[in-house]
Parts: sequence; C-alpha cells; structure tokens
Amino acid sequence: MLWIIVAIVAALVLFAVYAFNKLRRVDIGAQEALGGIDVQLTRRADLIPNLVSTVKGYAQHEKGVFEAVTEARAGVAAAAKSGSPADKAAADAKLSKAIIDVMAVAEAYPELQASANFQSLQAELAETENKISFARQFYNDAVAKLNGLVKTIPWLFFTGIAGVSAREFYDAPEGQATAPTVTF
Repeated sequence: MLWIIVAIVAALVLFAVYAFNKLRRVDIGAQEALGGIDVQLTRRADLIPNLVSTVKGYAQHEKGVFEAVTEARAGVAAAAKSGSPADKAAADAKLSKAIIDVMAVAEAYPELQASANFQSLQAELAETENKISFARQFYNDAVAKLNGLVKTIPWLFFTGIAGVSAREFYDAPEGQATAPTVTF
C-alpha cells in the first residue's frame, strides 16, 4: 500500500513538473514571437530614413510629411521597447500611414520613381512588410496555443505556479484590416 501511495505522489510530482515546464515553454515562445514583431518593426523603421532622404531630394517642400514620418518612427521605437501588443499595433498603423504619405509624395515625381535607389528601397520595404505580416501571424499562433493551455484543464491548475497567464492577440487597429493601395 505504501508503494502505491509513493508511486501516485511521484506521478503527481512528475506531472506537475511537466505541466510547469510546458506552460513556461509555451509562454517563452509567445514572448519570442512578440520579439520577432519588434525586430521587423524596427527594421522597417530603420529603412524609413533612407526612403525619406531619397524622396526629400526631389520633394523638399513636403516638410509636414517628413515630420510625420519622424514622429511615427519614434513611436514605433518606443512601443518596441516597452509597449503592449495594442501599443505596438497602434504605432505600426501610424508608421504605415506615414509611409503611404511618403509614397504618395513620390508618386508626383516620375524621375524619383525611376531612381534605382528608390526602387531598391521600395522592394526592401515590401519585403519587410511581408516579414511583419508573418511575424504577426506567428505571434498570434503562439498566443492561441498559450491561451488554449491556460484556459483548459489540467493546465489551468498550474498557471499560478508557472507564473503564466493569457496574452492578448496582436490585433490590427481599426481601419487596418485591409491593406492601403498606392499606385505609381
């Protein structure tokens, strides 16, 4: 009888360790995925000064557009350091709008659009946008997995011990559900 009790206690302890480790591992995966979004947003923000300086050379009278881009870049940097997914999404939306404004200015200058430097920056920006979309989806998948564990039995009983809780999804801000169109 003693061996049966010891075996049951040992099995419960082993399951508790397994549950703790599984919850922590999935939570760390969600943290890593959110970091991936930060990396891509920062990459895009770092591309913007080159794009702006290229466009500035052709459109020096568009000062307000360039100031909005600078402000939006600063917002993305701040959100990447300490913001929630909602803060990051809002900063991302503001920077996206600023980029669209720069592209709209560029549209008025055919010689700028023919510039190899501008075309290269445009291609790199498009590639970064694809990476941001992938990073958002990867994060939301990791959060779905974590939230599924956190809200179901038996994992629910171990969330307090593991220090893990449900996370919020990376939702696009209002009006960002569809991609904006810019024609050249």
